[in-house]
Amino acid sequence: MSAEENKALVRRFYEEVFNQKHTAAISELFDPNMVDHALPPGLPSGIEGAKQLYSMYLAAFPDLHFTVEDIIAEGDKVVARLTAQGTQQGALMGIPPTGKPVAITGIDILRIIEL
Repeated sequence: MSAEENKALVRRFYEEVFNQKHTAAISELFDPNMVDHALPPGLPSGIEGAKQLYSMYLAAFPDLHFTVEDIIAEGDKVVARLTAQGTQQGALMGIPPTGKPVAITGIDILRIIEL
């Protein structure tokens, strides 16, 4: 896949999974043997852990919205600088709901493979 196709795939992930709350897209976008190095302890590895993590975030922040601020691709790697905003309306990893809005920034580094 080209760098532009890889960037489009990453944008699709944030748009469909988080912004449109279509978590079933994870099965379409992720390799079943994927590795998520950011999974919290106690979650299974691979795609099942990713599904549980994203479901946890969406349950805690039902209005969660990701904005891709910058995206760079080279070879099979894509780097995305992101802003996530939402209101904590559910518990998250032992933190009770606060009802307060939050905004965080982050950087994801993803490796894209063709199956």
